[in-house]
Amino acid sequence: MSRSRCVPLLLLVLCGAAEFAEACSCSPEHPQQAYCNADVVIRAKVVGQKEVVTGNDAYGNPIKMIRYDVKQIKMFKGPDGEIDTIFTGPSSALCGVKFESNGKKEYLITGNLDSNGTLRINLCDYIESWETVSMTQKKSLGERYQMGCDCKVVQCSMIPCSINDPTECLWTDWVLEGTVQGTQAQHYTCVKRSDSSCAWYRGSAPPKKDFMDIEDP
Repeated sequence: MSRSRCVPLLLLVLCGAAEFAEACSCSPEHPQQAYCNADVVIRAKVVGQKEVVTGNDAYGNPIKMIRYDVKQIKMFKGPDGEIDTIFTGPSSALCGVKFESNGKKEYLITGNLDSNGTLRINLCDYIESWETVSMTQKKSLGERYQMGCDCKVVQCSMIPCSINDPTECLWTDWVLEGTVQGTQAQHYTCVKRSDSSCAWYRGSAPPKKDFMDIEDP
């Protein structure tokens, strides 16, 4: 699914499917950046869904949402207590997310809480089938990604590109591999080093705090 903030515009979605081309416009996010920007990151199954009215707009029209009932398997980031419901738009035109709701499929879900503490998600949040998440990504959820939240992953959308600050890591999957699910997204974490600069780190073992030498991906 698409990554980052979602706005219903008549623009091409850089990282979405064709069916969303006239609905949501999203800027891709590296999974680490998505983790850091989210209030909630969970692994869960979706066990039910229902269209609900959550209020009225300025013209008195009902605001419809899809409420998904979920069974949380693990929380990597979020508030105390389990997440059991998620709200999203009723259609892709309103950036709504579509899940299989028979409880058979597991998902990695990121999203943000509204002022009432309700988890709301959209097509531009980082949401993946759990089985497609790489082993490095699974091990990075939590402490590893959290270590890099003082860093910023900057996407390179065309060459030439560069970073403007030592706390940035240049994400080149799109220009080098033609996908936002490339090597850096699947296997690398942008980690802050002892000199306060940030660099890509690859591997399943946690990096040492004083690591200085790094291989470019």
